[in-house]
Amino acid sequence: MKKKIAVIPGDGIGTEVMEEGIKVLHHYLSLQGLPPVQLTHYPWGCEYYHNTGRMMPEDGMIELENYDAILLGAVGYPGVPDHISLRELLLKIRQGFDQSINLRPIKLLKGAPCPLKNKTPKDIDFVVVRENVEGEYSGHGEFKDVGTDDEAAHQTGVFTKKNTDRVMKYAFELSQKRNRAKKLTSATKSNALNYSMVFWDNRFNAISQNYPDIKTEVNHVDAISMYFVQRPESFDVVVASNLFGDIITDLGAALQGGLGFAASANLNIEGTYPSMFEPVHGSAPEIAGKQIANPMAMIWTVKMMLDQLYPEMTHDIIVDAIEAVLVEGKCLTRDLGGISPTSDVGSAICDMLTTLIKNA
Repeated sequence: MKKKIAVIPGDGIGTEVMEEGIKVLHHYLSLQGLPPVQLTHYPWGCEYYHNTGRMMPEDGMIELENYDAILLGAVGYPGVPDHISLRELLLKIRQGFDQSINLRPIKLLKGAPCPLKNKTPKDIDFVVVRENVEGEYSGHGEFKDVGTDDEAAHQTGVFTKKNTDRVMKYAFELSQKRNRAKKLTSATKSNALNYSMVFWDNRFNAISQNYPDIKTEVNHVDAISMYFVQRPESFDVVVASNLFGDIITDLGAALQGGLGFAASANLNIEGTYPSMFEPVHGSAPEIAGKQIANPMAMIWTVKMMLDQLYPEMTHDIIVDAIEAVLVEGKCLTRDLGGISPTSDVGSAICDMLTTLIKNA
């Protein structure tokens, strides 16, 4: 049966990288003898907002509910406040479809630039599991006494046992499946956040009792940021709250060569709703339409989508193809020191896939 995928290219460079992601998707499915997928495109995003006053239609969530997966390009454009573009599309889908896990691989590929001296691909290869539907981004809060000297804003983080526990369990089980260091690091700040992060620490300690084979450590998020730079090789899986995970994964992207490699998955782990897959480099409107955006994060994101759609197979050869193109160095975008347009890089990865699969 054909898999049904909802495609939201979004804004800025989103449309350009999406074209390359879909190009690689079709090519890979054909090479592997897998059935073609059914794609339906939706023009939602900031341009849609300018025309309609909404980031997506009122019944958009009902429309998306019947798909096997959602593929998102990038969202954001000048003239639309970030809290509108984020909360009325991206967060609406994440929270509405209970996509409790945001998964971010932090892996330095051969040929990719790394800002850290004397660090190689064997030193930077870990995964961040970010809580994705509540925490600091729950949207609870209020403005008080607006327009007076006592004006204040209250932003409330929400952490529930049910959700926190399933995120912790997912992270522990991922530590087992990766079969590397079998180590899980929890990012906290319980010295300052005396309710939310004390609760987080307590749940981490409780869940850890069920996984005696996994080594654990707990570090404050500011220390983790330092350790990412000083000793990235010490990490295997990191579990973090919504805000902390958001911040440290961008630092992780810098370690692996920049946001042009930053792929992610928003997972509904129960299978009750579709999961959503997106590169996290943003819409970069200043370079939109110039064919200079790096499509590798989008293509890596497609690989993560295939991991969920066809879990009986391994799709690592897509990342191998990206790495081989990097090492070859003939077809790279400007951020990587090359002069090739976005579309040529997508085609080069397709050609490399053909070679690798043929020779496998």
